[in-house]
Parts: sequence; C-alpha cells; structure tokens
Amino acid sequence: MENLINLETTKVRIVNSITEVQDQVNIFQREGYLNDNIFVLTHDKDRTSRIVEKTDATKIGLAEEGFGTAVANMFRSTGDELRAKMRSLGISKADSERLETEMDRDKVLVIAWSGKEYIGEDFDPTIYYYTYY
Repeated sequence: MENLINLETTKVRIVNSITEVQDQVNIFQREGYLNDNIFVLTHDKDRTSRIVEKTDATKIGLAEEGFGTAVANMFRSTGDELRAKMRSLGISKADSERLETEMDRDKVLVIAWSGKEYIGEDFDPTIYYYTYY
C-alpha cells in the first residue's frame, strides 16, 4: 500500500541551521507541499529574510496573516508578532508560546501549511509537530 501524505495537515519542525532548513524544505516539497505554503520563521526578521533568500522557503506574509493581523503586527513586540503569525496558520496559543521560546534560543521553525487561515482563538488541533532533538 502506498504511503499517502495528507497536504491538509500543517506540519512544524524546529531546526538549528540554514542547511537543516533547506533539508526540511526539500522533504516538504517531496511530500507535495507548494513552496508558497512552506514558511520559515525566526526571532530576527533579518535572519528570516537571509534564510528565505538562500532556501526555497517563504516568509509568512499578508496573504497568510490577513490584513488585520498584519496591521496589528506593526505595533506589536517581536514575540507578540511571531505568535500572531503562528496563530494565523492555526497554531494554538500554548504551542505558539512554546515555539516562540524555541526561537528565543536561536532555533528556526520550518512550517508546511495546509492553507487554511485561522482567526482569533480558533486553532488547528491536527497540526503535526516533529519531535525536537
């Protein structure tokens, strides 16, 4: 029986380096996720931009965040902005706080997004979080 990948599942992996980012992006691409739905997120906007330039990943932008979140993010602290970006992809409040803590430790998130937008307290209970080593 063939192993089918469910592209309606958002997946989140924590990595350490740009090499690991590209490796994970390649895995998500082979699974069938479009480049436009593979995101990288770090605690530093400049670092995120540099990683995006050197890999096939994308930044979470207006289309994914929604206009209201994007405008609000102009007035938020970095941590609040990162959590809001994750929440717009369906990551729960508790998980976004945990992941933001990892980014505080210089980790990088690579996210393969299902494409469904989330607003407010709504979140996706089916997100797959890879075990971090």
